[in-house]
Amino acid sequence: MTKSALQIARAAYQPKLPAALKGAVKVKEGEPTQSVSNQGEICKLFPNTYGLPLIEFVPSGKGGDYPAINVGVILSGGQAPGGHNVISGLFDGLKRMNPASRLYGFILGPGGLVDHNYMELTSDLIDEYRNTGGFDIIGSGRTKLETEEQFEKGYEILKELGISALVIIGGDDSNTNACVLAEYYKAKNYGVQVIGCPKTIDGDLKNEMIETSFGFDTACKVYSEVIGNIQRDCNSARKYWHFIKLMGRSASHIALECALQVQPNICIISEEVEAKNMSLDDVVTYIARIVADRASRGDNFGTVLIPEGLIEFIPAMKSLIAELNDFLACYAEEFSHIKKSHQRDYIISKLSKNNSAVYASLPESVARQLTLDRDPHGNVQVSQIETEKLLSEMVATKLAQWKEEGKYNGKFATQHHFFGYEGRCAAPSNYDADYCYSLGYTASLLIANGMTGYMSSVRNTTAPADQWVAGGVPITMMMNMERRNGVMKPVIHKALVELDGKPFLKFAEMRDTWAKTTDYVYPGPIQYFGPTEVCDQPTKTLQLEQGK
Repeated sequence: MTKSALQIARAAYQPKLPAALKGAVKVKEGEPTQSVSNQGEICKLFPNTYGLPLIEFVPSGKGGDYPAINVGVILSGGQAPGGHNVISGLFDGLKRMNPASRLYGFILGPGGLVDHNYMELTSDLIDEYRNTGGFDIIGSGRTKLETEEQFEKGYEILKELGISALVIIGGDDSNTNACVLAEYYKAKNYGVQVIGCPKTIDGDLKNEMIETSFGFDTACKVYSEVIGNIQRDCNSARKYWHFIKLMGRSASHIALECALQVQPNICIISEEVEAKNMSLDDVVTYIARIVADRASRGDNFGTVLIPEGLIEFIPAMKSLIAELNDFLACYAEEFSHIKKSHQRDYIISKLSKNNSAVYASLPESVARQLTLDRDPHGNVQVSQIETEKLLSEMVATKLAQWKEEGKYNGKFATQHHFFGYEGRCAAPSNYDADYCYSLGYTASLLIANGMTGYMSSVRNTTAPADQWVAGGVPITMMMNMERRNGVMKPVIHKALVELDGKPFLKFAEMRDTWAKTTDYVYPGPIQYFGPTEVCDQPTKTLQLEQGK
């Protein structure tokens, strides 16, 4: 394949490892663990993998004798920078313990396990993908491993290939599935270990033992670079307000991290909107006031960062969407016969008073998206809603009203952006290259030491890499019970932005200043070569959380 100059140079990069992993290791066991909540229910569902101790790998005076083993690996869910380095670290760890060990990749995610679609990952192939972005070495998919039929079908190919351990690289849902699979194989005495690795650019898979999910660092640096570029343009032309939507449907970690990096005029944090019970009009008014205030000083330009999932955090919108889901499910046939030109009025006449008023306040384009763009289950596809355009249109309407009332005398022209896929497959930053390699290497040690139902854990990552702490955390420790599709299920608890956490408090302390002034920061592109303070810096979120 043809390679760029950067790809060729990056292929030679050797990721850094925690000092403890550079030689022989032994297991240091911590205290038994329990789930985040619903302890009785989680314990009952996972009798073979619940209550396991935390694991830390520490240097050992003597090396171990490791038999050759066959291991399978799956990339699950959306892409995140660094996935190839997890596989590289896993491969190198297995080969270092015993060169006869073999690694198999299942093609296009968990579906590859069920469909028996696989390939052996050899050193020649692995070397082509070290320190590269994407998941293209074996591809990814979103098949959920949930049924006994799937587990048994997967076991057939594992048995045929002599695979005794499976590593699932994914987000919270994928790792929940990994834990269910580990419990099933353990209960059946199939002799198959299952280990998870924490992946998601959204940053919502984290806790006291998982400092960050891999890919978050790189994705936020990519987004911050382009936001910085937009802000430089914004401050040069001085005539546009840029409304920028960022990935993060379930949490606002990306928006918050980017705000800390680039210092925009406005950043909306979904969790704060929900906590303050803000209406859509409250959010619009907040933005419009800052626009008007800047206009009064002659600054008719600025930047607004918006999390992808904002709409679902606005209580009134959440209520409207829930009623729309129920109504359109019941009256789909009747609704399909209503003329398009009359559909809006039809919906307004059928909804409850409060939800009807909210729906009537929406711009025509957004109202149409709420009723026409449905997923296969008939639900509103919230991620498809162009929230950035919704807010800018409503702000424009508010400002026009204020202009008539003599409260505003500026100009309001807008540009819209959505940054999502651009960050998911970028070449990993040094931080993610090192972190992911360490996660994969740690997974190989968890396997070698007989663990199952664990997630690979690497901590203390704001320190130099040789001071990082590697080990494993039982996946059941992160679980609680949540309602999914009307049924209570065990799932990994999503980490939302903590409004009393240091990253948000730092943002809250600075945002009024950023709103008034034009104090943009321009991070520039990810640096792979140069001073460590430029190339190896972790996210602002991690630095603030760990007091660095």
